[in-house]
Amino acid sequence: MQYSANIEKLKHSFLPEVFELKDWQTLEPYFIELRDREIKDKKALEKWLKDLSELEAFISEDACWRQVRMTCDTENKSLEEAFNFFFLEIQPKIQPYADLLNKKLVNCPFTKELDQEKYFTYIRSIKKSIDLFREENIPLQAEASVLQQQYGMIAGKMTIEHEGKEFTLQQAGKFLESPDREIREKVYRGIAERRLKDKDSLNELYSKLIGIRHQVAKNAGFNNYRDYKFAEMGRFDYTPQDCFDFHEAVKSEVLPLVNEIYNAQKKRLDLDIMRPWDTEAEPSGIEPLRPFTDGKDLLKKSIQCFDQLNPFFGDCLRKMDTLNHLDLDSRKGKAPGGYNMPLAESGAPFIFMNAASQMSDLTTMVHEGGHAIHSFLAHPLELTGFKEYPTEMAEVASMSMELFTMDHWQVFFNNDAEMNRAKRHQLERVITIFPWIATIDKFQHWIYENPTHTVEERRSQWLNIFNEFSSSAIDFSGLENFRSYSWQKQLHLFEVPFYYIEYGIAQLGAIGMWMQYKENPEKALNNYINALSLGGTKTLPILYQNAGIELGFNKNNINRLMRFIKNELESL
Repeated sequence: MQYSANIEKLKHSFLPEVFELKDWQTLEPYFIELRDREIKDKKALEKWLKDLSELEAFISEDACWRQVRMTCDTENKSLEEAFNFFFLEIQPKIQPYADLLNKKLVNCPFTKELDQEKYFTYIRSIKKSIDLFREENIPLQAEASVLQQQYGMIAGKMTIEHEGKEFTLQQAGKFLESPDREIREKVYRGIAERRLKDKDSLNELYSKLIGIRHQVAKNAGFNNYRDYKFAEMGRFDYTPQDCFDFHEAVKSEVLPLVNEIYNAQKKRLDLDIMRPWDTEAEPSGIEPLRPFTDGKDLLKKSIQCFDQLNPFFGDCLRKMDTLNHLDLDSRKGKAPGGYNMPLAESGAPFIFMNAASQMSDLTTMVHEGGHAIHSFLAHPLELTGFKEYPTEMAEVASMSMELFTMDHWQVFFNNDAEMNRAKRHQLERVITIFPWIATIDKFQHWIYENPTHTVEERRSQWLNIFNEFSSSAIDFSGLENFRSYSWQKQLHLFEVPFYYIEYGIAQLGAIGMWMQYKENPEKALNNYINALSLGGTKTLPILYQNAGIELGFNKNNINRLMRFIKNELESL
């Protein structure tokens, strides 16, 4: 099947073609019409679902743009106010109507006449929303939505000075690759000390969020927010115990490989003692990899790289560029991190990142590019709800792209030696990211199982968990104060709670995709495209099955995949 990136913004048939969300009064009549409309047969139900889908797509895209604009410029108060207005004035008024419409669908006598296979995951998700909805949670969820954006406001202001120039923390990260160890240590400590200046503000913010989230869970009849969130995120196919098994498997099957990688790095750098500012460094005489100069260059080269893999992939980035749906360079006042923002009406999503000419930025770009392709492929699906795919599959889309593109990175590098270094960097990162994923996930389980903990207990527990998954090859002595608050750099804890284990599950899936690709590139890419085209219309195990991979994060599967990556590393 041929796929095209020339998708067009969805046209309105229920809403006015030109429609602007100014206030609740302009929006409410459409909810009332859907609530009161008589549904006489299956055909009328399908029309009702399409109209509801159109309304959902419009609202979703409006909210997404408010977030995009605010994160691109955290110092613009009017953008912050527009974001807050939606989540304080609009979203809370939508939720009771959404619950009524969900119940109307589930109770409609013609719902059972719908294609049960086609609508299974959609109706399952609707029933889950009905089960979780509580009127008293509406103001709490609105407050949390606004509060959690304060993280980006605080982090966006963080800069350090180095050699008389000001750098964002993302930009300063490139100095950790310097062959000069004194510079690396100075910058490492500078970044860590700058983070410490806001540790109390971030602790206070996190405590507020934990309190609100715990109350939301209690109101919905759950013992803790962890159990509530598993239900809300639709984690139908694995349990907290599976996560605990994953943590243990990372310790036994991955951490020994991480130690090997860092011991090899220590040998490369000719060091007696390896320190945390040495992990990204190059030996003296070898310049750090600089795969691009700025955001424009990164985009141009990424398009060339994607074209070689599959011209459709390159077309997706070109389409986004034409629509100005990219903001790639790091700058002061911009929120940290990177994301691909699906836009339900436009189809072509928005990529946001903080590029600073580092190797890790190349990885981020192809990662978010994988997410973007997922957005393009799911866009033709009939209903907005069909496009809401599981996050574990979303991350397979992005992490597989990191690995698929490696053989086409010559557009970023001048020679085979640089290519090999880049591939080694990527494959080592595939392994070394697992302990951090396990650390963040295990920390979140503890946080929400113990919601009344003190800030000191939080600090102590974080250190215990962090040390549990830290490499024995690195000497962290004297850095306990920095390490005590290093969790604060992970925006997911503040903005998207419990969204992190997905990276581990998906990384395993992505390695499986790459194993396929090494054997048969065409078949692997076809499986990848076919699975992503299903959006959220199938269960997670069936999506993985369509991709030709196994949903499993037990010790045996992890061991098998780690051996494969180790062999690939040794072949470089």
